[in-house]
Amino acid sequence: MHSFQSFTADMMECSPFDKIGKEWMLVTAGNEEKVNTMTASWGGMGVMWGKNAAFIVIRQSRYTKEFIDKEGTFSLSFLGEKHRNMLKYLGTVSGRTEDKIKEAGVEINYQNGVPYVDQANLVLICRAMSATELKPEEFLDSEIDEKWYGDKDYHTLYIAEITDFLVR
Repeated sequence: MHSFQSFTADMMECSPFDKIGKEWMLVTAGNEEKVNTMTASWGGMGVMWGKNAAFIVIRQSRYTKEFIDKEGTFSLSFLGEKHRNMLKYLGTVSGRTEDKIKEAGVEINYQNGVPYVDQANLVLICRAMSATELKPEEFLDSEIDEKWYGDKDYHTLYIAEITDFLVR
């Protein structure tokens, strides 16, 4: 296992546009008995309800969603470009049908009971504060439904407090 240091939000110097949209992240949830992870490239960071927050969206069909809904916690792990193939694999294979964590060589560690990917350079430990199902009748831009939801597999928007920042 790698050594991580805790840090505070004011020490964070990165662009969420690059970290999430270009580098991608792993959303990991579960407990010490069962864990799943998935690659994500949509989300954000900011302040909500007076707390440092992360915003992620998970499709209804994703296995990781079941773990977030059950545990109420998850981590966002940022691995960087050297792990691009791992991120691609974890984004295309379901943990329902195979042990993708083992197959990808992912090492899981825990912070206060929340699983995260040990190969990461940056980890955000999160506690869900809200979950909102996105529905087509709520889209103000009519092109969203047609462009992103042809299969009608809509996202749930999670707003989560970032409880711990870990950096290598």
